[in-house]
Amino acid sequence: MEKAINRQRVLLQHLQPSTAASAPLISASACAAGDSAAYQRTSCFGDDVVIVAAYRTAICKSKRGGFKDTYPEELLSAVLKALLDKTKLNPNEVGDIVVGTVLAPGAQRATECRMAAFYAGFPETVPVRTVNRQCSSGLQAVADVAAAIKAGFYDIGIGAGLESMTANAMGWDGSVNPKLNEFKQAQDCLLPMGITSENVAQRYGVTRIEQDKAAVESHKKAAAATAAGKFTEEIVPVTTKIVDPKTGEEKQVTISVDDGIRPETSLSTLAKLKPAFRKDGSTTAGNSSQVSDGAGAVLLMRRDEAMRRGLPIIGVFRSFAAVGVDPAVMGIGPAVAIPAAVKSAGLQIEDIDLFEINEAFASQYTYCCKKLELDPTKVNVNGGAIALGHPLGATGARCVSTLLNEMKRRGKDCRFGIVSMCIGTGMGAAAVFERGDTVDELTNVKRIQSNNLLSKDAK
Repeated sequence: MEKAINRQRVLLQHLQPSTAASAPLISASACAAGDSAAYQRTSCFGDDVVIVAAYRTAICKSKRGGFKDTYPEELLSAVLKALLDKTKLNPNEVGDIVVGTVLAPGAQRATECRMAAFYAGFPETVPVRTVNRQCSSGLQAVADVAAAIKAGFYDIGIGAGLESMTANAMGWDGSVNPKLNEFKQAQDCLLPMGITSENVAQRYGVTRIEQDKAAVESHKKAAAATAAGKFTEEIVPVTTKIVDPKTGEEKQVTISVDDGIRPETSLSTLAKLKPAFRKDGSTTAGNSSQVSDGAGAVLLMRRDEAMRRGLPIIGVFRSFAAVGVDPAVMGIGPAVAIPAAVKSAGLQIEDIDLFEINEAFASQYTYCCKKLELDPTKVNVNGGAIALGHPLGATGARCVSTLLNEMKRRGKDCRFGIVSMCIGTGMGAAAVFERGDTVDELTNVKRIQSNNLLSKDAK
């Protein structure tokens, strides 16, 4: 800002007549372009919040997958330890660890997360807390840490996510307030998620064949990404045990591959599945996200801290938005949250090169892509939750890791990316990230024909 004002002062001195009165006819003011534009070119500034590492466990089918006999805190400790091991960061320097998690009792899961930090090698001086915004909890944790760093509370923090849907099933504990009967939207907060999927399909005309096609594509892309080794860099192998349910025999295993992907999935096989929530519905087990176990963790810090330590900057946190929508069609959340986050970043949706949108259900995923008119080649290019699984609290952190790694692979042709998901009870969340090695001249200001009086940033 100061540079722009100084440039204007110099320019205006040349424009003023030599016999100007003591009160100049023209005065300097804040530049309306460049330094004060909606999207500021600030990647070279030390107070940027950047991501230097993002890892996840494999995602495994609950109750029958690779983590069915693994304690939840072991999943979290694995990704937390990976952040320290791979960056050589001194754990004493971390200001806070925020963990997104959904299903477990709050006090119990908070205790487990604190235990996980100790298992990973963090000292007692590093605090831990949990956050629950349902399916966006992992992303919310990352956003909370980014906000705290931006506010100056600390310079280094970890946003993580954890869910063991083996250990903690979805369900309602206790009685329901009868006042519920007086409020339709409150009633809709208790709708089974599958019913909200049916509502989206019915209200917005998403057909069964469209949903099944989305599911086939998810498995196809996830299988191709796995075969190409694209997930290798983001997945932390976890050594754990598998217990034979018949004999009780324990076997040590190392889990490093997502086990819910079905490469053989086809339209013909999905067509045979019956609707899971309504007799005449279109939502099936095959075109819905999988119930899963997993964890993820993202290490954030100020840019100047990362540069001082010589750490690779894989992403820059640019904006975050959480929005509310009709609980009866909660799946439409990304269609509202994505425009809000993009606007907050000073961008247009056309500026976004890559999208990670959680596939809670094929109905809502399909609707959101159509509503926003997204290019299919930019969305969930390595598959999504229908193939990979959706461990509720961990999904946001998982998506950040997957997005940033893919952006790094694509290089200069992929500058901005988004993570977004719908949220139970009727919400949506989205965050905009910029590829970490992007440092260039201001390019977002459009060229103007008559620009003689504008600063260089606008030219």
